[in-house]
Amino acid sequence: MARARIDDGLGRTAVKAYLADEPGASRDTKALAVRYTLQLLAEQAEGNTVEVRVPPFGAVQCIAGPRHTRGTPPNVVETDVATWLHLATGTLAWADGIGSGRIHASGQRADLTAELPLFREPLFR
Repeated sequence: MARARIDDGLGRTAVKAYLADEPGASRDTKALAVRYTLQLLAEQAEGNTVEVRVPPFGAVQCIAGPRHTRGTPPNVVETDVATWLHLATGTLAWADGIGSGRIHASGQRADLTAELPLFREPLFR
């Protein structure tokens, strides 16, 4: 059974709330913002080649290519909540996140440069 889709209005509100007050953002706000942005990534970059992990709130598989089915996937991206949400919203560039060690990426296809930021229009309108 498929997981229920997070409403765009609720998801965007959570992302905006997180960015407006990162230190004060509640665990629920962080969780919703991360899960919503991972949902967007999975929808915009359909596939099962790369696993993107943002512990402790979620993980998705994305990017078209060979399907992974068992064990540790060969292409993994893992990062913390703050880094992920800044990547998703375009306030952190992929290269800067890799260079600073805030993003752990392994595998030939574990590069999300073409997929980020997730919001093509300004988030704050």
